[in-house]
Amino acid sequence: MAKYIFVAGGVMSGVGKGVATASIGKILQSRGFKVTAIKIDPYVNVDAGTMNPTEHGEVFVLNEGTECDQDMGNYERFLGVDLPAINYMTTGSVYETVIRRERNMDYGGRCVEVVPHIPLEVIDRIEKSVKKAKADFITIEIGGTVGEYQNILFLEAARMLKLKYPLDVLFVLVSYLPIPSKIGEMKTKPTQYAVRTLNSAGIQPDIILARSTAPLDGKRKEKIALNCNMRQEDVISAPDIETIYEIPLNFEKDKLSSLILKKLKLKPRKSNLQDWAKLLRAIKGAKQPVKIGIVGKYFGTGDFVLSDAYLSVIEAIKHATFFHKRKPEITWINSEVFEKNSKTLKDLKKYDGIIVPGGFGSRGVEGKIKAIEYCRKNKIPYFGLCYGMQLACLEFARHVCGLSKAHTTEIDKNTPNPVIDLMLEQKAVLKDNRYGGTMRLGAYYCRLVPGTKAAKAYGRELISERHRHRYELNNEYRDLLVKNGLVVSGVNPERDLVEIIELKNHPFFVATQFHPEFKSRPLAPHPLFREFIKAAICSNH
Repeated sequence: MAKYIFVAGGVMSGVGKGVATASIGKILQSRGFKVTAIKIDPYVNVDAGTMNPTEHGEVFVLNEGTECDQDMGNYERFLGVDLPAINYMTTGSVYETVIRRERNMDYGGRCVEVVPHIPLEVIDRIEKSVKKAKADFITIEIGGTVGEYQNILFLEAARMLKLKYPLDVLFVLVSYLPIPSKIGEMKTKPTQYAVRTLNSAGIQPDIILARSTAPLDGKRKEKIALNCNMRQEDVISAPDIETIYEIPLNFEKDKLSSLILKKLKLKPRKSNLQDWAKLLRAIKGAKQPVKIGIVGKYFGTGDFVLSDAYLSVIEAIKHATFFHKRKPEITWINSEVFEKNSKTLKDLKKYDGIIVPGGFGSRGVEGKIKAIEYCRKNKIPYFGLCYGMQLACLEFARHVCGLSKAHTTEIDKNTPNPVIDLMLEQKAVLKDNRYGGTMRLGAYYCRLVPGTKAAKAYGRELISERHRHRYELNNEYRDLLVKNGLVVSGVNPERDLVEIIELKNHPFFVATQFHPEFKSRPLAPHPLFREFIKAAICSNH
């Protein structure tokens, strides 16, 4: 019988439910259990694809093409698995399914109600996920914060599943304990209220993960236990740490996996986190920096910078630098600065490597193209991802092939040289205003050209990578680009679409139409990121 672990959040958003859920899965996996993970987002959006990254963070893409929350990326990275589409759901997708079933008379003419039919659909998806993965454990993160209206139906589903499987369901609350600077004391009252709010939904947490800037002391544990109707050993301290990859080891210091197994009446198994401990030693032991600049636009959100807009890129950089026993120093570079003052381009020489990641729209594009040109001419290692590949092709077309007006039709529909153009099937999609879930999404094959940097990095001829785009390199310009020195090193064999381009006689100038960052893992860095960081370390610019 599979075991179900629900993870909810208390007090505030951003408390770390995602990495806590991933870490719980990791420590159970380290004991030999097969683990899968689900994210439930309380949005009416059917998927995350139409959400603004400066508000919601990165859109992560699964092999099957599902556009989902960035926490799905955390699950894949920690567990080292590729998760199926059924493991992500939103309020919108659940309601859509229930309404479609009602329209198809699948309910046999009965009155279809929010309760119980919405929670039952949630439970059905959870059980299908367990069956598909043949999992011993499934961790289910309920998005949002306890007390919000938006996630109450998912808490109801959790309550109903506990009623169905009373011995096989566990509840974990990740809650925040503030330390007001003017008071200087850790406060438990917000967590007490979060637990009471959870109680009002018919749920008593079995374990509390107490997030704070400092470790939890005995007095605070005692107070939480007394007021929240639990034992002190069920309150786990989860202080801030330098790297999220430390969390599983910290949990095991407090014997969290043993506590979970005991509560679910399972026999203890030996834990094996040696690879994870080795990774952490490499992270903490890295002293010499690698300076990487990310030239993009999805950064500003009021007075704050939202690095979550490029979360997978950041983590992929970290994985590769840890592999080379170096310390990553990542700097956000606003491409619009280069548009206002070209003299600032010389600042790019401060970095060991430059990345232009994925994106959409016209803002900051000319600045990105200027940055790419500077990297090409000054031999600065460059790695382009999706839009970064398209813009690299535009830069080459303009400044090497002499097509000064070359552009992408995404920005200039009337350009005389549409080097980057809308994919054929996308023209009908956009004409009908069908935006959600209609891009070229998910995993596709790419055949590599022997002898290229890409082929050497992967060490094999046929690869599979995840995509998220509507525009592509226009094959009508391909011969001209190649004639002038652009190397097409990877092509989709089914449709002859250019997937990877690179340059010879350059330390590293590689760009991909796909998103390699989605498949990077802390214990298995992506080959292209690994080689990019290697070039950045070796570069003498």
